[in-house]
Parts: sequence; C-alpha cells; structure tokens
Amino acid sequence: MVGRQLNWNEYATAWARLHGGFDPRAATPVVRGWLRFAYHVGFLLGRLRVGPTAVTVFGVLLCLCVPLVAGRPGDGPFLAALFVLLASVADSVDGAVAVATGRTTRLGYVYDSLADRLGEAAWLVAFWLVGAPGGLVAAAGALSWLHEYVRARAVAAGMREIGAVTVGERPTRVCVAVAGLLLAGLTGLIELDLAAGTITMATAVWVLLAAFGLGQLLSAVRRALIDAD
Repeated sequence: MVGRQLNWNEYATAWARLHGGFDPRAATPVVRGWLRFAYHVGFLLGRLRVGPTAVTVFGVLLCLCVPLVAGRPGDGPFLAALFVLLASVADSVDGAVAVATGRTTRLGYVYDSLADRLGEAAWLVAFWLVGAPGGLVAAAGALSWLHEYVRARAVAAGMREIGAVTVGERPTRVCVAVAGLLLAGLTGLIELDLAAGTITMATAVWVLLAAFGLGQLLSAVRRALIDAD
C-alpha cells in the first residue's frame, strides 16, 4: 500500500528497521551523505509517481550495458565505468523510493537482491572482456555471492542484525568496479595490453576484499547464532 512520503528522520528510522538496525544518521559522513542523496532522489521520483520496480529494472538495464561497451577499444572501459556508477545510483534510489513512499514489500526486496546479483555478474563479465582471467573473475563472483548467501541464511536461522559491515560489502564492489574500469581505460590509452593487466589487478583486489569480508561475516554470524542458541 502506498502511504504518505516520509521526511528524512522518518525515512532514516524506516531504513534502519529494514537494514538490521543500522541507522544511516549514525553512519560515516560519506555513507550518510550518499544515503541522504538517495533519499532526496527517491523522494522526487515518488512525487513524480515513479515506482521502485521501474527504477530497479532501469538499474538492471544499465548493468547489462556494461559488458556491451567494455570491450570497445578506446572509450569502452570509461563508458562501462559510467554505466556501473549510474546503475549503483539506481540501486540505491529504488530502495529509497520504496521506503520514502511506503511501498516496501517482501517481493520487492527479493527483486532488488536478484537485480544486485545480476548486475554484479554483468560487471564481472565486463572485467573478463577487458582482459581479466576467467578463473579469477569466477572466484570474485563466487565469493561475493557467498557473502550475500551467508548473510541471508543467517537471518533465516535467526540472526536479528546484519552481523557485520565487512570490507566486502556491495559499496566496496561498486568502487572496485568503477575504479578498475577507469584505470583500465587510462592504461589502455598508453598500451592496449596494459588494460588487461590493470583489470586483472582490480579483479584480484575484488577477490581479496571479498574473501576477507566473507571471513569477517562468518565470524560475526558464528557469534550471533551461538548467542541466540
């Protein structure tokens, strides 16, 4: 059911309730600023009667553009980085529209999570097209998927909070994708083969952060569920 649009404080309280009690008003300035930006854009789209599902679909379409342009010589990686950035904005805004306008649903949460996984798969395909080894790309995708799967299963098992904000969370993956593609584009202007080496390094960073983040999450989940028992 669509309700009235929430102000920032009401929105922050509702957002925290949907994210394991993590209050955006108590976040770091960068995170708080990003979430507040998403709220304002979501508020505006809500006034224009744009629904959260439409924003989610738009974000997925942006993600699918990433591998389509990444392999182009010259500006391909730069365009891919731009599409990743725009898709990450859409990913934040669809939830903001839902919360700000009172349209949050369990089904919408499932669609949003599915869209995130599809989007990240598209980004990693772009990494492979630019030159990252397939095995390393597959490891990056598997570790990130495990990160989200473990948290989902832990919540289903009775963990009430998010467990831990790890170094392998989705915002980190967005930053690695954008920075990796931009650097690959820059080095590719110098020497084409350098782009492959650069994107391989970015993929390796993704793998390392995802592996460490998974370890952090497993440790937090273990403590939370032992306490619950």
